[in-house]
Order: sequence, then C-alpha cells, then structure tokens
Amino acid sequence: MVAIDTMRTAVGIVGNAISLGLFFSPLPTFIRIWKKKSVEEFSVIPYVATLLNCMLWMVYGLPIVHPNSTLVLTINAAGTAIELCYVILYLVFSDGPKRLKALLLFLGDLAIVGVVSAIVLIFFHTHERRSLIIGILCVIFCIIMYLAPLTVMLVTLLPMVQSSVIKTKSVEYMPLSLSVASFFNGLCWTIYALIRFDLYITIPNTLGLLFSITQLVLHVLYYKSTKMQIAERKKKGEVGLTNVIVVDSLKTSTSEQSQ
Repeated sequence: MVAIDTMRTAVGIVGNAISLGLFFSPLPTFIRIWKKKSVEEFSVIPYVATLLNCMLWMVYGLPIVHPNSTLVLTINAAGTAIELCYVILYLVFSDGPKRLKALLLFLGDLAIVGVVSAIVLIFFHTHERRSLIIGILCVIFCIIMYLAPLTVMLVTLLPMVQSSVIKTKSVEYMPLSLSVASFFNGLCWTIYALIRFDLYITIPNTLGLLFSITQLVLHVLYYKSTKMQIAERKKKGEVGLTNVIVVDSLKTSTSEQSQ
C-alpha cells in the first residue's frame, strides 16, 4: 500500500510538472500577440475553458471538499493565475466582437465558479456529496478544456460557404505546443487516476488524451499546407511592398522631372 501511494505521489508530481508545461505552452502565442498588438484569428475559447477548469479543480482540491488533494489544489491554483494572465492579455489586444465575446465568457467563468461553490458549501455538508457534485462538473469542464483547441478544426475541415466558413487546411491557429502538452498531460493524469482509481480524474483525462491525439494527427496532415500558406502570404506581402516602393519611386521621378 505504501509503495502504491508513493508511486501515485511520484506520478502526481510528474503530472503537476507536465500540467505546468501545459499552462505555459500558449506562451509563444501570446508573445506573438504582444508583438503584433493583435489577437489575429486566435480563439479565446481554449483559455477561458482552461481557466474555468482550473478554478473548478481548485475548489475540488480544497480540504473542505476533497481532503488530501494537495497536488490537485496547488497545480490548479497556479493554472488559474497563468490562464487569468492569458485572458487579460487577450482582452487588451482584441477589439469589437472578439473582446465582447472574451469578456462575456470570462464573466461566465466567474459566475459559474461562484454560484457552484456557494451552493455546494451552503447546502451540502459532507465530503462525499461535495466531491460528487464538484467532481461531475470538473469532468464536464475538463473535457471542454481538451476539446477547446479543436474548435479550430471545425473551420479547418468544413467546406467553404460564402465568407463565413473557410476551408483553410491550416493549423496555424491551433498551436502545436498546446496539443503536445495536452497529450502528455492527459497521459500522465490518466496513469495517476488508475493507480488508485479516481473516476473524476480518469474520464476527462482519458478523453483528453484521445482529443489531443486528434489534434496531433491534424498537425501531421496539414503541416505542409500550413507552411505553404504562410510562405505564400509572406511572398504576397513582399510583392505588395515592392509595388508600393516602385510606385513611390515613379511619383518622385515624375515630380522631379516636372520641376
């Protein structure tokens, strides 16, 4: 029993390290957003979904809800802080409908966690009941967190319909680092949950493992086409810049001749 507990703790520590990597994996995306001062076509959904997931797991890990869950509590407290920074940056560098959508989703996160926490702590007085209710919600929103990056896939795979749905065949806005981190995170926490069976951790992380594999398959399928599209876009940008320079030069020459 001691050996099993030690093994589970060790896997949990590794899982925390991988989860931390998962939380930091969007950093290149937000460095790009910071430099360009624009969120471009990046979606806020993965970040508000992860924020909500972390906040709910943090509540689940509280001693008054599910005792002896220090590893779950600490990593999700860190995740909450990191994801909150991402959402704030998204709000700063988005505008119009994108900013409104991000703000509403963020406020929705806070409302859900606040209401759920209040109901559970006020009306349920045993660890078992509190763990059951929060655990079920954690399963649901953890699955949503793993699914969130695949919202890009809907745009990637659907056929062209006027200008609203674009068949891009591009994974540019589905970050590879996030997909890889999700894969190892799901794998590690599935192992952790199976050592001493925890249904609430097993279900979402097993599904998350499958979803992340789907994302990695998409990266393999569309890697070349994504590179080609980025190169073509850069080429067009260079051509456009050359045309501007040529036109400006002609205008300058004409002006000098007329003088």
